[in-house]
Amino acid sequence: MSARALGHTAQHPMRVLAIESSCDESAVAVLDESRGLLAHELWSQIDLHRIYGGVVPELASRDHVKRLLPLVRTALEAAATRADQLHGVAYTAGPGLTGALLTGAALASALAYGWRLPAIGIHHLEGHLLAPLLETPAPGFPHLALLVSGGHTMLIEARALGDYRLLGETRDDAAGEAFDKSAKLLGLPYPGGPQLAALAAAGRENAIRLPRPMLDRPGYEFSFSGLKTAVLLAARAQPLDDQRRADIARAVQDAIVDVLCTKALRALEATGHTSLVVAGGVGANQALRARLREAVAARGAQVYFPRSEFCTDNAAMIAMAGLLRLRAGERGGLNLAVRARWPLDELRPPTDQENP
Repeated sequence: MSARALGHTAQHPMRVLAIESSCDESAVAVLDESRGLLAHELWSQIDLHRIYGGVVPELASRDHVKRLLPLVRTALEAAATRADQLHGVAYTAGPGLTGALLTGAALASALAYGWRLPAIGIHHLEGHLLAPLLETPAPGFPHLALLVSGGHTMLIEARALGDYRLLGETRDDAAGEAFDKSAKLLGLPYPGGPQLAALAAAGRENAIRLPRPMLDRPGYEFSFSGLKTAVLLAARAQPLDDQRRADIARAVQDAIVDVLCTKALRALEATGHTSLVVAGGVGANQALRARLREAVAARGAQVYFPRSEFCTDNAAMIAMAGLLRLRAGERGGLNLAVRARWPLDELRPPTDQENP
């Protein structure tokens, strides 16, 4: 984590406790602007939801209630941090599952009230966009960002903290959804995306060719629903033995990576930026990372990834966003306002930001 990214002031280093509970991970982190990430705790609900083939919101909320406070205790102990050493409590205020968001918001607000600290609600996607700032070297502003996850596929021009211009996004399924739905069609267990990526390693290059939706159209929009239909047809065309299943998985991954890389490079050229940030769960895909590193370097630009554990939902990224906004003077209230839907372009820089 770079001091430049945090606007570090050695005389007054800030320390933040952060809580993430937007979906099916309960997470808590402690971040210090001078010493970096002091603690990062996460409890995944994958085993809880696997038997249903997806996230059950009511079960997710109940599990957050059970897990979050013990995670706070564990994180503070691991960080050797007392309440009087904190400067604020950040939490995910949206977008996400309303019940799940409320569990984290309620706990964060209660802790902040009891400890007489400011509580600050953070946009989940801004957290993802800022996750690469946890690494060294860290990207500066302005830059281009490719945000790819189970629910979002976006190309964003990040001009400053809170100043984000959406260049293009998916019209239907996100890249992560395409991974997950294709995995389900191949009979892979939940969560399917990582399972499909692992299976693709045994697939043969160009054994099966799948469409690259919207790749022949100008602009930065995405569409992956047609790819899902093509996977269904390929899976039904012949018996699914191990090799054919692996070949289809390879074809799915190649198609998604090709579309994401081509659109990102197109946006880099059009905007003139020399830095590309890749964030979100799909950003952990090793084929995508390898392809982007090579292609971006060939253009004389640089690509930044968070480490794989910070691509998926986590509290470290929420701590980073909270610390930067607190450092800039933003303060939140105790009104427990969360938003299941919260367009990223409604965010403003800290000086103009209202409570969510």
